[in-house]
Amino acid sequence: MITGIKFQAKPTNEQAKTLAQWMGCAKFIWNAKCDEDHYLRTYATKYLTTGTFPRVDQTYSQYKSKSLSPWLNDCPSQILRNSATNWYNTYQKFLKGICGRPKHKKRSNQGSVHLTSELFELEQINGQWQLKIGTKSRNIGVLKVKFHRKFGIPKSIYIKRNHNHWSVSFCYEDNATVDNTLEDHFKYLQQCTRTELESKVIGIDRGVVRPIQFGDTVINYTEQQLKKIKGHERHLRQLQRKIARQQKDSNRRRKTLYRVARKKAQQGNIRHDFCHKASRTIVSSTKSVFVFENLKTKNMTRSAKGTSVKHGKNVRQKSGLNRSILSIGWHKIQSFNEYKAAREGKAVFYVSPHHTSLACANCGHTHPDNRRSQSEFVCIQCGHTDNADANASSNIKQRAINLFLDSGTELSAKGVLSPKSDIGRGAMRQTQYLKGVVQRASKRQQKTVALAA
Repeated sequence: MITGIKFQAKPTNEQAKTLAQWMGCAKFIWNAKCDEDHYLRTYATKYLTTGTFPRVDQTYSQYKSKSLSPWLNDCPSQILRNSATNWYNTYQKFLKGICGRPKHKKRSNQGSVHLTSELFELEQINGQWQLKIGTKSRNIGVLKVKFHRKFGIPKSIYIKRNHNHWSVSFCYEDNATVDNTLEDHFKYLQQCTRTELESKVIGIDRGVVRPIQFGDTVINYTEQQLKKIKGHERHLRQLQRKIARQQKDSNRRRKTLYRVARKKAQQGNIRHDFCHKASRTIVSSTKSVFVFENLKTKNMTRSAKGTSVKHGKNVRQKSGLNRSILSIGWHKIQSFNEYKAAREGKAVFYVSPHHTSLACANCGHTHPDNRRSQSEFVCIQCGHTDNADANASSNIKQRAINLFLDSGTELSAKGVLSPKSDIGRGAMRQTQYLKGVVQRASKRQQKTVALAA
């Protein structure tokens, strides 16, 4: 498997100055390619026939000029080539629908530079690794890096800067093999009985008050982490008030903005640490199949401000909810679980999130009145009482089991379980759909038991 790793770096003042210059040159090439593409597309739209598009290439030599851009001559040509190649690869992904069109990179205290094998050398001297950066004509020497664990020799590396904090990251082949693919896990689970699936499958619900409901277990931030987060938020409010009183484009305001960025980066580090530890707790459990809701986090955290003509509603409440969702890291949790579960020989699947918080885990009745508050769930039909997040976790598990036992279940490339004929999202239709899946699964189970007897 390909493994990614990141190490802390501490360049000298001269090295930091040179690396920052290289980052600026790489960003210049990227933005120039974006501007060129925008100009050619606009020209083709106005003056050429319909269906004519500009040719996308990775050339960059046209931007090197001794009179207009002399600073590019002080940068290794391999860095400029890598920036143009990365832009071209991103554009190809955009054409395939994987990501968006390449956009302009703004001026900030962050940046990265992509170094291929011609620009760095990793060698081991007296049992310690040394990273040499540069070419024969533009050599900046040995970069001080804290190598805290074993790794393989990479083909290329990224040197990144985040508010004067430097790091070196790269990917390498660790020779680990994945025995079974997601499709293999799916075919195997379709042959299991309901009793076997009950012991293997676990549903995971993500929320705001309870970040992770893992069966009957709740995974949340520690008291120390919560204390640090609240302290950072309190300090951020003070800094925001200070910025409002300072003059724009002043040095003091620039320093305050830097402090705000550092505080937000520290909050991100706490969130990153929590997601790693939570995913390790989940994968290390006795369960072998983990089921998440197929949540569209990007759509769920969109702004509610609306337009100048049609204003949004409950903007303050929606912005607070967006901050709460993003502060937990729902997408990071599922991403970390995917690769860690694959290493352990386990599987991660996704099911539809519709009405998992409104359906009763005991009788399957779905109604908005079942969930009386954020945490309280009381079924109006059977009287089943439970925590709303725990009830949703049970629904996710049962929905996955029913789909595994249903012969008409399909598996998407991203691991989403879905029936061939999904009949809508309404509460009544959803209840009928779930009952139909359960009935088909139980009939198949009865046939299996009869054949075995």
